[in-house]
Parts: sequence; C-alpha cells; structure tokens
Amino acid sequence: MTDNPPWEANAPGEPEGEPGPPPQPWFPPAGEPGEPPPGPGHGAPPGYGGPPGSGGPPGYEQPGSGQPGYGQPGYGQARSGPGGPAGQWPPPRQAPKPGVIPLRPLGVGELLDGAFTSIRRNPRATLGIAAVLLTISGVITTVVTLALIHAAGPVTLPTAGQHLTQSQVDHLIGQLLGVFLPLAGVSVLLSFIVDIILTGLLTVVISRCVLGPNITAADAWRIARPRLPALLGVTLLILCIIGGMWLALGVLLVILAAAGAPGGVVALIGVPGALAAVVLTVWFSVMFRMAGPAVVLERERAVPSLGRSWRLVKGSFWRVFGISLLAGLIVLVTTGVLQIPFGLLAALAGGGSGSLAGGGTFFAGAGGNVAGVIISAVGGIVAGSVARPISAGVAVLLYVDLRMRREGLDLVLQTAAAGEVPAGDEFASLWRPGAQAAGSRQDHTDGFPPPGGAPPAW
Repeated sequence: MTDNPPWEANAPGEPEGEPGPPPQPWFPPAGEPGEPPPGPGHGAPPGYGGPPGSGGPPGYEQPGSGQPGYGQPGYGQARSGPGGPAGQWPPPRQAPKPGVIPLRPLGVGELLDGAFTSIRRNPRATLGIAAVLLTISGVITTVVTLALIHAAGPVTLPTAGQHLTQSQVDHLIGQLLGVFLPLAGVSVLLSFIVDIILTGLLTVVISRCVLGPNITAADAWRIARPRLPALLGVTLLILCIIGGMWLALGVLLVILAAAGAPGGVVALIGVPGALAAVVLTVWFSVMFRMAGPAVVLERERAVPSLGRSWRLVKGSFWRVFGISLLAGLIVLVTTGVLQIPFGLLAALAGGGSGSLAGGGTFFAGAGGNVAGVIISAVGGIVAGSVARPISAGVAVLLYVDLRMRREGLDLVLQTAAAGEVPAGDEFASLWRPGAQAAGSRQDHTDGFPPPGGAPPAW
C-alpha cells in the first residue's frame, strides 16, 4: 500500500470513471528545532534544480532553516557570484589611461584637461620648444622694430583738433609706411614659420603623451623635420583657399565700382558676399583643422591631407567648432592675463609718452624706447610659450578623439599600450589608417558590453 493513491484514483465523493487532480509532491514533516535536516533520502531527489544532497530546489525553504523558499522574498532572486548578481552583466571595465587621456572617446573636459596635462608632464618638450622658437622670433622682430624706429624716427600722431598741412601728412604717411609695412611683413613671415615648426614638433610630442612616455625635443625634431615641407604645403593650400574667396569678392567689388555701378548695388553685393565669405572661412577652417595632424602622424601628402581632414570632421562639425572656439577663448584669456604685467612695465618704461588717442609717440603702449620694446617682446614670448602648446594640444587630441570614434583607434592604442610602446617607424605606423585592430568597435571583443543591454559576443 502506498502513501499516495495513483493519479487515476478518484477522490471521495467524485463520480467513478473521472480522473482526479494530479498528486502533489510529498515531503516529510519538519523535525524539531535543533534537529538536523532530513537526509537526501527524505527530501526532493538530488538534482531537482539544486546541487546533490540539497534536499530541494534552490530557494526551497526547509522549515526552520531560515532560508528563503517559495513565496519568500528571496526566492527567484539572482544569486551573487564573482562578477556580480547572476543575470546582470558586470560593469564595463575602465579604459586604460597610460598617458594624458583615457583610450576611449573623450568628453570636452577630458580633452581640455589632456592638453594641459601634456604641458605639465613634459614641460621641456612643450613650453621649452615654444619658448626657444618664440625667443628666436621675438629677438628678430625686436631688432627689426628698433632699427626701423631709429631709421624713421618715432611715429607721432596729431592731437585732437590739430590741422595738418600736406607736408605733415606726407611725412606721417612716410613714417607709418616706413615702420609698419616692413615690421608687419617680418612679423607675419616669422609667425608663419614658427607656427609651422611648432605645429610639427608639438604634434609629435603630444601624440607620444597619449601613450605615456615623454619624448625629448631632439627626438621630436628628428621625427617632425621630414614632415615640415608637407606641413608648409598644406598650410599654404588652406590659406590660398580661404584667401582666394576674399580676393574674388574684392576683385568683383572693384570691377563694379570701376564700371560706375551705383553704391547701392555695390553694397547689395558686398555685404551678403562678405557674410558668405565669413561663413565659408569658418567652415573651411574647421573642416581642414585635422590636416596638420594627418600630415605629421599619418605621413600624408599636402593635398590628400585636406581630404583626410574633411572625412574625419564630416558629421562632427559643430563639436569640432565648439571645442576649437572654447580652446581659442582659453588661449586668448591666458595670453591677455600673462601680458598684463609686461604691458604695465612697458608703459612705465615709456617715460610718460602720450597715448594713441591724445597724440604723441605712437609706440607709447608698446614701449617707445628700447626698454619698452624689449619688455613687450618678453611678454609676447612668455604668453606665446604657454598659449601655443594649449592650442596644439587641443588640435591633436581632437584628431585622436575623432579617429577613436570613427575608426576604433583606441583599440590600436590599447594594444600598443599593453606592451612596450614602440618608437620610430613602429610608433608612426600606429597612426596610419590601415593599422587597425583585428576587431572593429562594433565587434565588442575587447570585454566591453555592447550597447542596449544585449549580451556580449563571448
């Protein structure tokens, strides 16, 4: 005789021939408190959803055991394991940060912080390079300025209400042209050359800071020197594209004026044309902003680097524009703050020369004598030595960020950072577009869970 009747049996009071409800599983009654739980032979069979000998499925509460069972709050909840609660993916691991930035797509704060951190970690190869080049440029400009002032004499401007004769006007124009045009030409040329060299050197230095190890100024020069002609070429191309628009507008307006067109027609064409030229200038400046890093790091030629920059920035124009504008404001404020004390010293060294608005010596604000000119030059060197590395750092890190977002460059850099950081041509090969990791960002084979909560492809 069995404890439970067969399932075909009918319960008392039910008509014969109709099956009753299926039997419920039977468990032995609980023992007294303090008694050991029933053995494996008296509970649910081993393997019923739990480990052998557990006496029941996971979560089943043996009376008096204090363990959660059916209907208890703990039943059905995921058990904890080494990677966290079962059924939940472990949190993504942190991206490695061997250098100044984490090797993953960057936020605005991380990008700006990386530019400043590059200066702090390697001041000799950032501030030092900028200071040396700007000092050379400043010395040349200062010598030319002093020579021109000595040759043409101090440029004096009329006081308010003073009437000038024609001879005085001619003399004033001769002074201005004799001082300002040569000085402006020398300054622009030196600034252009210094900017090209600084862009090449600082691009190399900051790209190494991404992977951690510092680089000396001599090594940076050795790596960047072969790329300077191409960098010069791409800079001239950008200037020709932007300057060509303004030149075409100016020629058109001159032709209209020479043909006797009414002033309203000239203004009707000139004002919208100038606005369009401003918009296109900003547009091309942003779209070609990555051409310099592409020339230096990817070893692109001048013309292909323009297309390369266009493809990288395409779709991210407003982000690149906003970050570049923010960096420009930071550089402008930094330059102004650093030049304030030197400007005050230069004004004191000017010996009470009249201001620009009230007449007197024109060079009063910049130091009308040798001491004032030298002090102003030193202020420009100090301000430029800090501002140029910030601007270059933002440009390079923007380039790295765009490539990490579009091409999975972070996977390549993570692989390089995991071992010994390469040098020379091996380091340069990391930046070439073909040097990609085995899996793309969409593969998610590097341990990062895919977006949307889907399980990884492990």
